[in-house]
Amino acid sequence: MEDNISLKDLFQTLKKRTFLIIAITLIAMIASGVVSYFVITPEYKSSTQILVNQVKEDQTIYNYNEVQTNVQLINTYSVIIKSAGILNNVKKDLNLDISISELNSKISVESAQNSQIMTISVIDSDPALALEIANKTAEVFEKEVKNLMQVDNVNILPLADDQENQSPVSPNPPLNILIAAAVGLLVGIGLAFLLEFLDNTVKNEQDIEKLLELPVLGAITTIDESFDTKVRGVNGRNRGELVGSK
Repeated sequence: MEDNISLKDLFQTLKKRTFLIIAITLIAMIASGVVSYFVITPEYKSSTQILVNQVKEDQTIYNYNEVQTNVQLINTYSVIIKSAGILNNVKKDLNLDISISELNSKISVESAQNSQIMTISVIDSDPALALEIANKTAEVFEKEVKNLMQVDNVNILPLADDQENQSPVSPNPPLNILIAAAVGLLVGIGLAFLLEFLDNTVKNEQDIEKLLELPVLGAITTIDESFDTKVRGVNGRNRGELVGSK
């Protein structure tokens, strides 16, 4: 005989293991909060922008082909910016005590589609250092690209100088706690069903029917010993009264 698990059985399992599910969820949230606020080092992001635009004598003439050429050059410039030659100069100028590969991992170059503007972003635990690296990378690139590509179409755009006071980009404690709550809830529910599946003890007549595949003819209820003692005492007094009356 196959066991048919109803929706009611599922809810009863969850209800019986409610404390376990809540406990696991809370533990996951607390652990995530502690790690996010006290263990993980906050990281900050600073950026600088570069305009790729050929300088012309007559600025009133708009040349579509030149614009497209500059846009296509951005892909090449993105590779040059993160090349060892550029980063090595940045490392020397700032006296950084990190390897070129570590410096490369801190820097990212992005550009919007069909835009002539590149954004150099740097992520570091020190917001001031992140801003210095971003500005120095743009500065070194602007100088070196003229020699490498024999062009003069790169200009650094001035940005706000208050990037040092920004909020960290990682970690994100509220998001981490929310994710931990979802994971803890799923783990708690899964563990509740697993414990229920592994629990093969017989608790009631329904379990006996499922185990033996036989109908239950009768059941003996739990006997209250205190009630049984009282009944015996009453019966004893009644018998004594009957003997006395005789």
